[in-house]
Amino acid sequence: MPVATAVAHPNIALCKYWGKRDRTLNLPSVGSLSLTLAPFCTTTTVEWGAESDELVLNGRQGTPAESRKVFALLDLIDSWRPKVRVLSENDFPTAAGLASSSSGFAALALAATKAAGQPRSLEELSVLARRGSGSAARSLFGGWAEWKVGEREDGLDSHAFALAPENHWDVRMIVAIFDDGPKAVSSRDGMLHTQETSPFYPAWVASTPKDLTDARVAIRERDLTRLGIVMERSALRMHASMMAADPPVFYWKSGSVWAQETVRALRARGIPCAWTMDAGPNVKVLVETPYADEVARRLANVADRVHVLEPGGPARLLE
Repeated sequence: MPVATAVAHPNIALCKYWGKRDRTLNLPSVGSLSLTLAPFCTTTTVEWGAESDELVLNGRQGTPAESRKVFALLDLIDSWRPKVRVLSENDFPTAAGLASSSSGFAALALAATKAAGQPRSLEELSVLARRGSGSAARSLFGGWAEWKVGEREDGLDSHAFALAPENHWDVRMIVAIFDDGPKAVSSRDGMLHTQETSPFYPAWVASTPKDLTDARVAIRERDLTRLGIVMERSALRMHASMMAADPPVFYWKSGSVWAQETVRALRARGIPCAWTMDAGPNVKVLVETPYADEVARRLANVADRVHVLEPGGPARLLE
């Protein structure tokens, strides 16, 4: 029975992805740019030719909804596939404030294509992983990656690519946790509702190409001040579009604002750092490594807990 195991890291979008131009193919309305983060990772083993389809996530049986998503991705590899057993384990808790879908579907795409005897390029794997989770398209790549919005109706040109490797820039990402409970509105539902009802959404989409251009230059030049402006602008405009939806989609907590104020106070003292937020209350702060301990200490004063992460490498197969 062919078996393959792959490891992938989660990522955080610095230029945000929010909304889809095609929900079936999971095609984004905008391009996005991210940083892959270690040491957290997902390890996924695929047994191609098992007795029955089975999904085991973190030691428990996958729910029907989870299983449908996983096996739908495997059907894209081979519509006549045999039964498959998938074992997936995250070494970071849900409470870590990072979406495991990015690392999970990146690892699944890599392990499953290997087990099926259908190796693919990173770009092809990115297209495949995107069908399971949009952010997974970026987690195939280490360091700094960009996911192209693409133009083709079949989505084959909507994939991620590497901007710079994980050792390009000595930075850390500090994740400040304020709420680890389930969201009242899922990202999937929040995206659709924002697209359909927010008068601000088209303006946010129109502003994204400039954000991507500015972010690429800032990363190339290792300019955290310039990148920070883009990061915060992208996050604020994305959340503004949600808040303007009818009814509003509101993910912030009071701690989210405290963390933002903490970052502004640190910058006023000459410490280069910038924040971003996804569809949830937790705040992620990018900082150059020499200042990471001080920023983490300050955030620990307002957050329930903090995690300090470093740039991670690309998804890889284990021998």
